[in-house]
Amino acid sequence: MEYIQALTTVDSPESGESLARSITEARFAACVQIVGPIRSVYWWDGKVETAEEWQLLIKTTAEMFPALEKHIKENHSYDTPEIIATSIVAGSPEYLSWISAETKRTDASS
Repeated sequence: MEYIQALTTVDSPESGESLARSITEARFAACVQIVGPIRSVYWWDGKVETAEEWQLLIKTTAEMFPALEKHIKENHSYDTPEIIATSIVAGSPEYLSWISAETKRTDASS
């Protein structure tokens, strides 16, 4: 089993809570942590912008990433949301087992 941490950013704590809850309830992730506020500086429409954002750190399996990505795109307010995943190269066996158990989809949640 391959484990990942995906991340995205949102424009408010309420958006973060809503997206985190919908990701977790759909079992696309075992856990979503909301970190912020953070200050982002980025290029958009040909100029440098600055924004206050909240970052969602999403613990899941690589197998779930396509569904997670689709869910974020369908439920995000940004035109081009940040969706990045990095491999978890090591972790406690108990924690990784917990991620596996909590991201298993049942027929009722598919």
